[in-house]
Amino acid sequence: MQSRTIVLLDTLTFGDTDLSCFDKLGSVTAYKTTSPQETLERITDAEVIVTNKVVITKEHMQHAKNLKLICVAATGMNNVDLEAAKEFGIAVKNVAGYSTDSVIQHTFSMLFYLIGHSRYYDEVVKSGAYSKSALFTDVSHPFFEIKGKKWGIIGLGEIGRGVADIAKCFGADVCYYSTSGVNRSEDFQRTNLDELLKTCDIITVHAPLNDKTKNLLDYEKLLTCKEGAVVLNLGRGGIINESAVARLVDEKNIFFGLDVFEKEPLSQENPLLHVKNKERLYMTPHIAWTSVEAREKLIQSVCENIQ
Repeated sequence: MQSRTIVLLDTLTFGDTDLSCFDKLGSVTAYKTTSPQETLERITDAEVIVTNKVVITKEHMQHAKNLKLICVAATGMNNVDLEAAKEFGIAVKNVAGYSTDSVIQHTFSMLFYLIGHSRYYDEVVKSGAYSKSALFTDVSHPFFEIKGKKWGIIGLGEIGRGVADIAKCFGADVCYYSTSGVNRSEDFQRTNLDELLKTCDIITVHAPLNDKTKNLLDYEKLLTCKEGAVVLNLGRGGIINESAVARLVDEKNIFFGLDVFEKEPLSQENPLLHVKNKERLYMTPHIAWTSVEAREKLIQSVCENIQ
């Protein structure tokens, strides 16, 4: 049997994850990163390509005459022209569910960092200020308990349900808004978006980016949030208006945690990088999906898709 020609386009996103399963499936060429200018040349002779974020267009498919399968090493497939793939008879496979536990865990990591004022308290000890204090404690930045608080979830898919279950264990009163209008749950109260924003102490976003969710939370919507509310986006960049977040961090006592952004990496001109009240804003570089276990599961699933 002739060996498959497999091209991996952006392995740097997988970190130190073992990629040896690909070698058992064909002749592999791996690139750490691939720019838009390099994509066409690199996939021209490929039968199988694996991409995480590299964009694959109709033009690429027209020139890649041997291409039979595009494996997206992610859940979202918006970086592949699916209509063109269908036209050319090229299969496209993604991987769903591999990072659910990782994203759920990071949701709570971001929440605890913000509500516990971790940045402040870590610095107050390391700077020596605590050593000079006359008190054994520091209650200048009070934190609240999750128990008894109202937690609103935007997007009750697999990740949203996982977050809801754990929030319930902490004693939170959980409600949700279905961005698709399809998701139903008898375990949690369904509500509309306006009510959720106005009444919830904690709001977490776990929705995909589409026509219904693009700019879903703009300045006017977010302005209705309660004083002291915490809003976290672990869905997709573009669901929360970033300029609105930058304004509100400095205008109102609202805390934001963002792991995803409309343009990644962030441009240096992004207003999020220039807020005054930095303690109200916690940002991580799209890492919620990247636990060691999630990346291992992702690569194994991609190899299974090729097989």
